[in-house]
Amino acid sequence: MAALPLLAIRDLTVQFRVDAGWLTAIEGVSIDIAEGDCVGVVGESGSGKSVTALSILRLHDRAATRIPQGSISFQGVDLLKSSDRALRRIRGREIAMIFQDPMSSLNPVLTISEQISETLRQHQDMPEAAARRRAVELLDLVRIPDARRRADDYPHRLSGGMRQRVMIAMAIACRPRLLIADEPTTALDVTIQAQILELLRDLRHELGMSVMLISHDLGVIAEFAQSVVVMYAGRVVEQAPVATLFRRPVHPYTAGLMAAVPKLDGDAARLRTIPGRIPGPQENIRGCRFAPRCDFVQEACRQAPPPLQLAGALHSVRCPPRVVLFGNADG
Repeated sequence: MAALPLLAIRDLTVQFRVDAGWLTAIEGVSIDIAEGDCVGVVGESGSGKSVTALSILRLHDRAATRIPQGSISFQGVDLLKSSDRALRRIRGREIAMIFQDPMSSLNPVLTISEQISETLRQHQDMPEAAARRRAVELLDLVRIPDARRRADDYPHRLSGGMRQRVMIAMAIACRPRLLIADEPTTALDVTIQAQILELLRDLRHELGMSVMLISHDLGVIAEFAQSVVVMYAGRVVEQAPVATLFRRPVHPYTAGLMAAVPKLDGDAARLRTIPGRIPGPQENIRGCRFAPRCDFVQEACRQAPPPLQLAGALHSVRCPPRVVLFGNADG
């Protein structure tokens, strides 16, 4: 019998309250993350990547958010039905998250060691002196030079790359089973990006963590992830192992993303783009939400959202069969 995934998101729909009522941010999202795997989630800004990640830990404003359908099971327990007390035990200890902007995530009036120690004291009941020593060890583990001295610094005294390393140290402090990394390299230059990704890869293998890596950068996903989930306008449009997806993208949106990546051996002056823009959640599109931008659109695409269907082993796509076949033949 196949082992249950560590995290299983099933048919998740999330809505936010606005003056006019409720807007659907993500709809029918299903994602599996197995023990020890890294799943990349990719898509344009507004595709629903971060909404999905925040929903796992239920970090949305409860008063302005509702989840009318779906489940999020972690080790067989539905987090959407868990009590606040149970969630507090899971956050940071079993599931940890690295956010996009470390400067806004770190407390500016507490030292680095105080912030890491707080996590250790809360989840592992560690005495203050021991937590301080462990904080220094974690800073050394994430390759911050002169960790003992840097532990007493405030966030504003660190560079962007070092602040991101501090966020990683905080996230792995309790050796979580699942690490959610939401655009962890977006604000960093290319050299620092490579260092952070190398660090995450080493820590993943050393600690045996599963990772959910959220990014709009296909190069980052290709280098780091084992499987890929492509999201567009709040829906999953394609899922596949990373090698399969990059060798043979099936959905026209995925193919468009691939074609828009600059190539060193191509004509840099002729970058391909996807015409149009991603629709907002307030726009009522009856069928496929990519239809207004799709070169292969059919009348059926405009009538109803196509279901996810198999396009190969471990490969699924939300596209009508004739479009899938035409897209494959087109290359």
